[in-house]
Amino acid sequence: MAIQPLADRIVVKALEAKEVTKGGIVLPDTAKEKPQEGKIVAVGKGKLLDNGQVHPLEVKVGDRVLYGKYSGSEITTTDGEELLIMKEEDVLAIVK
Repeated sequence: MAIQPLADRIVVKALEAKEVTKGGIVLPDTAKEKPQEGKIVAVGKGKLLDNGQVHPLEVKVGDRVLYGKYSGSEITTTDGEELLIMKEEDVLAIVK
């Protein structure tokens, strides 16, 4: 299923949380923290400004980004894929 976000929204696929701590302790699913890093899979056209112009987004498909812990709305596609839809302003940084 293809998803096309509107305006300044983006679709992000969260990267998996780490299963082992730095000390070597294996974490069960219930103890894992919610991931805050993901890969952008779709972007909207941009933010509509008051003067009617569209300001393009700074992020693009394929970028790895960091976002707030509780940012976005979680959705599940018909294929069973879990994605987040959020505004570009919820993105904290692009990982290079």
